[in-house]
Amino acid sequence: MKKQRICIVGDGLAGLMTALALNDLPTLDVQIIAKKNKLKKDKRTTAISASNYEFFHRVLGKLDKKLFWPSKKINLFYESNKKKINFLNFNEDNNNLLYIFENDKIKDILNKEIKKKKIKIIKKNINKSDDLDEYDLKVLCLGRNSKIYQSVIKSRTIEKDYKEMALTGYVKHNIKDISTSQFFLKEGPLAILPFSKNNFSFVWSVKKGFVTENIASTIKSKICEILKVKNINITNIQSYPLTLNLKRTYYKNNVLILGEGLHTIHPVAGQGFNLVLRDIKKLKEILKYYTGLGMSIKSSPALEDFSNQRKSENIITGLGIDLTHYFFKQNKLLDPLKDIILKNVSKNNTLKKISKFISNQGLSI
Repeated sequence: MKKQRICIVGDGLAGLMTALALNDLPTLDVQIIAKKNKLKKDKRTTAISASNYEFFHRVLGKLDKKLFWPSKKINLFYESNKKKINFLNFNEDNNNLLYIFENDKIKDILNKEIKKKKIKIIKKNINKSDDLDEYDLKVLCLGRNSKIYQSVIKSRTIEKDYKEMALTGYVKHNIKDISTSQFFLKEGPLAILPFSKNNFSFVWSVKKGFVTENIASTIKSKICEILKVKNINITNIQSYPLTLNLKRTYYKNNVLILGEGLHTIHPVAGQGFNLVLRDIKKLKEILKYYTGLGMSIKSSPALEDFSNQRKSENIITGLGIDLTHYFFKQNKLLDPLKDIILKNVSKNNTLKKISKFISNQGLSI
């Protein structure tokens, strides 16, 4: 049987993972189209669920455990009247809740695997999907703002500008015991993500006007305050605007959007790349089924099935996180009610179990 040609446009984390996952299917011939100019190193970290870590393991084989820092504990804090209230904890004695990795190091590993499996990478700048008519399926993994998406899908999206920036960076420290944590502060939510014994990254979502020339000093002061330490070293500070963008149409003909171009959500719950990985898993499953029957991707309902099976979870998750972000914003009228709600949340074991399941497996709709 002649293999069907698949083109993955984009060589970020989503594009590389998609290429490696689909390359496992004997019915497909996978190639990657990447921009001619090299991208800057991505000095950020990503947290993935235990189930998505297993997916990494299936795609890559044996993993270097030093690159995936495990977390058995997640602590959530809420700032009320200048006090940090620890309102919810997730603890596992035997299983890891999530894994944190450095983006640039994992991208290097993925590129090595691409080379090892002899997946062809074509360096080419494209302006529209019509430039790739020779392929049976074109998967666009071009980040959140590519103009090429508009040439494919012109339908409405669910959009929102948070008028916020995410401040990210690395912190070197000598703290004996530090856990993955989320602090809902008056300035905005701040996540602490350990990725080695003496290093963690942070993601602090703040109003755009909060970013000043002395932002490094402000960040250091705030982290020292919440962790009750005196000396830390901060490097690799970056920032990017925060928006909500949920596509309502996923494909047109044989062109599919994947990755952040499909759903960009607030980082407050760390679910962005986890949704992407669940999309890739589902796409692989569906393509395996239809191509295994001998059907061509162009004539099969593969992309329609993918859209139907993934859209509900992606939209509900995106809107649910948007609601969470709104709930924790400082509001003088609602804050007393919030205090009451949050004090009771920690006592509800059923809610904790549901939250852990959804964070790990998704909604499975």
